[in-house]
Amino acid sequence: MDFATYLTAFTGLFVIIDPIGAALIFNSLVPANDPRYGNTMAIKATIISAILLVGFGLYGEPLLHHLGININSVRIAGGLLLFYSAFGMITQGAETTTPNTQKTDISVYPLSIPLIAGPGALTLVILLFAKAPSVASDLAVFAAIISVLLLNMILMMLSKHLQRIIGHTGDEILRRFLGVILAALAVQFVYDGIKNLSANL
Repeated sequence: MDFATYLTAFTGLFVIIDPIGAALIFNSLVPANDPRYGNTMAIKATIISAILLVGFGLYGEPLLHHLGININSVRIAGGLLLFYSAFGMITQGAETTTPNTQKTDISVYPLSIPLIAGPGALTLVILLFAKAPSVASDLAVFAAIISVLLLNMILMMLSKHLQRIIGHTGDEILRRFLGVILAALAVQFVYDGIKNLSANL
């Protein structure tokens, strides 16, 4: 497996999905007195998100090619979208959510979409798979997706304890730090897209 590709993919996905922030939001969406319900929602959301991210990553580029869209244009657009997400992470306050007092199925919305497999994550996996030069690199990206999602699921299951440890201030600091890293990754995508488009002219 290509470890360098794995590390790049893991870092990008960790930043855009933000498992710690997602776990804190998850904690506010599930009843505090029903851990079984919370665990079920976390597992279902992880499975759905894995299917969405892997499927979109593998077949997103052929779909774009069928539509006549150059992958480098997607790199530039995706980079701008990721930068917009990063800007929001850095400048905006933490999201406020209303506690879920009823046992409704929240695994698809809002957990899988848009919290875990949102537009930024879906765009990122297309770019990661498109950039992968070999089967080993594809496997590395796939392994990174599964790793981040499993970490995200574990943190959601432990979200009650995580809330006590990190608290509001810690979440705010982490959110802005990850936003800066995501902004740098977004600029790199835009740079690569412009460079490749220029080379093809």
